Amino acid sequence: MRISSSQYFSMNVQTMSDQQATLASMYQQISSGTRLLTASDDPLGAAQAVQLSMKGAALTQYATNQGAALSSLQQEDSTLSSVNSVMQSIQTQVVRAGDASLNDADRTSIANTIKGYRDQLMSLANTTDGSGNYIFSGFKTGAVPFTNNASGIGATYSGDLGQRQVQLSDSRTVNVGDTGPAIFQSISPAQSDPVAAAGSGNQGSGTISTVSVTDPSNAGNANVYTIAFAVSPSDGSTTYTVTPTDDGSPPTPVAYTGKTAITVGGEQVTLDGAPADGDSFTVGPAASAGTDIFTTLDNLVSALKQPTDSAGQKAALTNALSTASTKIGNTFNNVLAAQATVGGREQEVTATQSAMQTTTAQNASDLSNLTSIDLVSSISQYELTQNALQGAQMAFSQIQKMSLFDYIGS
Repeated sequence: MRISSSQYFSMNVQTMSDQQATLASMYQQISSGTRLLTASDDPLGAAQAVQLSMKGAALTQYATNQGAALSSLQQEDSTLSSVNSVMQSIQTQVVRAGDASLNDADRTSIANTIKGYRDQLMSLANTTDGSGNYIFSGFKTGAVPFTNNASGIGATYSGDLGQRQVQLSDSRTVNVGDTGPAIFQSISPAQSDPVAAAGSGNQGSGTISTVSVTDPSNAGNANVYTIAFAVSPSDGSTTYTVTPTDDGSPPTPVAYTGKTAITVGGEQVTLDGAPADGDSFTVGPAASAGTDIFTTLDNLVSALKQPTDSAGQKAALTNALSTASTKIGNTFNNVLAAQATVGGREQEVTATQSAMQTTTAQNASDLSNLTSIDLVSSISQYELTQNALQGAQMAFSQIQKMSLFDYIGS
């Protein structure tokens, strides 16, 4: 096949142009450190790189979520630790208030101290995070969780019952906040004691002890029992009845002659003193006796400020202290349980962070291996291609000078 001079020139120019384009592309790769400058460089590799980049972006967002979740949980953990400290201080004051040697002024002083602790609890219940959001308001993070009731007894919750969640990974979420009622107006069923309480209208000097659970599996422990006293107007004898009865029949009056242990379901309490006609006492699950810690403390403060001039007033104080002590202990256990749960969530977030750091590093490595160049090899290849181009250019410049007349003349 004959090749004309124009074809020869065109072929060599095209070859050198291709080599120059290759050099330019190699130079861009070396300058950027990236092997895939366009999808046409490696269509399959480019598609894989897009997937890895998307995964990397998701992992980065998850890492941000994990940091935010851990920060929220750590703040709640710290707040609950402060709540526990305040609750322990209150329990100490309740024990102190039971000292029979104290006078009314001493108990008033204790009441004021407990009131101060109660205000601290309110402040902790209304804790905000670094962004000014209330941590115990559920989804309504801009609403103040608790406000004091106008009556001076208890508090009203203004948040909602939503529990905020954060996505830690494709398949894992974690709760990052508890609602105010779950902490300050609830009890832990598994770690709460039954509550014994005197009727609000009692007039006698009867007292009731704390509840001793003798049979935890007894179905009757779920009942609220009422122990009612009656005094005969004819002979002054005192009897009591317990409702409900085990078989549902009408209660049978039982003679009361003084300190008496009474069994209700699988629980036992001791009644003492001289109850008046119509006085009553209740024994029931913790949830049935009211679980708002603010109400419990307000009632306790009020009871401590009452005079104790008569036997009935002293009995009322004894009963109030006993009931409050049980309720405060139940709330304390509830806060401990909540804090343990928060600690478990913190561990979950930390474990997820550790696992995802490994995944993120591997993803970055895969993306780098797919898109990055081997600098030493690329520079060597660049030099080799450049030398080949220079050689081709020199050879072409020499060959194009040759002609038949030059050959004959030589």
